[in-house]
Amino acid sequence: MVMAGRSLRLIFFGTPAFAVPTLDALVRSRHTVLAAVMQPDRPQGRGHQVHEGEVKRFAREHDLLTLQPERIRTPELLDAIRALGADLGIVAAYGKILPEGLLQLPPLGMVNVHASLLPRYRGAAPVHRAVIAGETETGVTIMRVVPALDAGPMLANASRPIGPDDTSDVVERDLAEIGARLLVDTVDRLADGPIEEIEQDDGAATYAARLTRHDSPLDWTHTARTLHNQVRGLHPWPLASTSLHGRRFIIRRTAVEESASRSAPGTIVEAAGERLCVATGDGMLRVLELQPEGKRAMATRDFLAGHGVAPGAQFDAPAPRP
Repeated sequence: MVMAGRSLRLIFFGTPAFAVPTLDALVRSRHTVLAAVMQPDRPQGRGHQVHEGEVKRFAREHDLLTLQPERIRTPELLDAIRALGADLGIVAAYGKILPEGLLQLPPLGMVNVHASLLPRYRGAAPVHRAVIAGETETGVTIMRVVPALDAGPMLANASRPIGPDDTSDVVERDLAEIGARLLVDTVDRLADGPIEEIEQDDGAATYAARLTRHDSPLDWTHTARTLHNQVRGLHPWPLASTSLHGRRFIIRRTAVEESASRSAPGTIVEAAGERLCVATGDGMLRVLELQPEGKRAMATRDFLAGHGVAPGAQFDAPAPRP
């Protein structure tokens, strides 16, 4: 029987920056983090240099035991985790589905910090997909980890509005902090005894697929609002893009113009001063910041001063997705 106020022994699974606030909050809580498990360091950037992830860096700075298994389904890893004697496992954006044998090792099981209001947006990119879809609210759910993807019972949740110009990185940063506080509160309650667990409605579930570069191109036949949401949701990666006469441009910031246009979708309607406005399938999209491929990002005024872009030019239609 778990006594009230008990300090639980925890094992933490997480890899990217989203997971750091949760690990930090646990380190500062009354509970004990025995080890942090993260994915192996991977080559990044154009130079393909190997960089340690944010969770590993935090764990190293706080003298935590770190484990970086290449494979999560090995007897050696199970033995190593079993030997730690954790009461509870915590998962926050680890990046791989944990096998059932691993989930059963801690007596209290494992719980996950998921960046959506489940059952909506199960999967790898819940924040980005919510912004792309034009949702006005999202949140964090603490759920029990089960073998099925993000399908376990819910222990707690908290919401956050999504503003009309919020980008996914800003929303995700806030959700990481909200999730950290909510997770520690949930662990405190679990230490005091069983808590209510609410089953998800599988019929209301949606899937948030991992982002790829194929999500980047803008289809100007869509509405201005849809394109604006795409730009916001793909920030900071893979970023929205379009092309003009075969040259690729990254579209970093936009705004929806209220005025309509009779021009064909993709046609540049205005190109002067700070205004670069493009006709869409419904309404106009104003480009506020863009980046010629291989060049620096720049505000519209700076871009127009150095590039011969005039009204009537038309951005190319996106190539069919493979």
